[in-house]
Amino acid sequence: MKLGFSAADEAFRAECADWLQGQMAGEFRDIKGITQLTAMPERRREWEQQLGEHRWGCIGWPTQWGGRDASLAQQVIFAEEYARAGVPGRINHIGVELAGPTILTFGTDEQKRRFLPDIAAGRTIFCQGFSEPNAGSDLGSVRTKGRLENGEWVVDGQKIWTSLAHISDWIFVVTRTEEGSQGPKGLTFLMMPLDQPGIEVRPIRQINGDAEFNETFFTEARCPADSLIGAPGEGWKIAMGLLAFERGVSTLGQQMGFRNELDEIIKAAKETGKDSDPVIRQRIASAEIGLRLMRYGALRMLSHTDHSSIDGAALTYKIQWASWRRRLGELAMDVLGQAGEVAEGASYEWDVLPNLFLFSRADTIYGGTNQIQRNLVAERGLGLPREPRG
Repeated sequence: MKLGFSAADEAFRAECADWLQGQMAGEFRDIKGITQLTAMPERRREWEQQLGEHRWGCIGWPTQWGGRDASLAQQVIFAEEYARAGVPGRINHIGVELAGPTILTFGTDEQKRRFLPDIAAGRTIFCQGFSEPNAGSDLGSVRTKGRLENGEWVVDGQKIWTSLAHISDWIFVVTRTEEGSQGPKGLTFLMMPLDQPGIEVRPIRQINGDAEFNETFFTEARCPADSLIGAPGEGWKIAMGLLAFERGVSTLGQQMGFRNELDEIIKAAKETGKDSDPVIRQRIASAEIGLRLMRYGALRMLSHTDHSSIDGAALTYKIQWASWRRRLGELAMDVLGQAGEVAEGASYEWDVLPNLFLFSRADTIYGGTNQIQRNLVAERGLGLPREPRG
């Protein structure tokens, strides 16, 4: 696929850039450049609503649900300009990029009316309930249980690494609803409100000082019977479709963020004199090559994904970018030297490059560890025999 940009697309780019840069220089200049996802949550929620008010929140969605019916090229452009303008990461990334597209593809008309307008308007923030303490990223080992009782789903269990659950309104949860089922069978995909007595959220402090992740406990937690997406037992199918969205257009915006980080490393190398070190220069060149390869691969991936299943390119992309960015974090610290190991003040807040190093340690773990991703590539992508499970 050759993704070209027409004159109309470039005019759209100018419109995006003008609006985003204007917001970051004006009303929302106080959030520009924020790297920690938990910083200034109320202002970030106001930013989500500002995006929704001007129909920039979900531009690829149909207009009837708050989008702009934007073309693929326009979605790529917006994602790139969003990162280029220094706008902080979306606190409703899960709702916009995962929950919303999943409802659009697999949800009923009533579910679309119920959830999509509020997600697009920034009024409803979603988080993701997949990983568990004894299952990690292996959805086939999920133990959280759900049962139908008096017209409601009742859920008991625990999820972990639930990003931004403490500021979210809803969570989608993969639960085991068929007694005695194992692996991908017997799973159901539920949408649950977080503000209820049966759900407790506990923050997990991370190595970079942030507390983006949480443990989420379900004790007789409830949601209406019609809150499931798809049918009972189709949770694995829905989850695999969702992973295809996770490798979608937002990857291009993610890569623009990587571009900004690499540029910061190059700037730091010049300031520290490391730009004359041949090994550092070679590693910077290797990072540049890797970033460009990811962009070309992402464009190819977008041209092939039908948004109902996860294809081979999408299966490999998580390993590719996570491993690349972890190496980028190591490069950042080697460029900074010992000065990068000290945070100013007592608040334990790191500058961009030390934070990159610390956070990128998790990149090969969250969203599916590299080991789990390789199993998916082998079993789902190549059709190899399943790895023996205990």
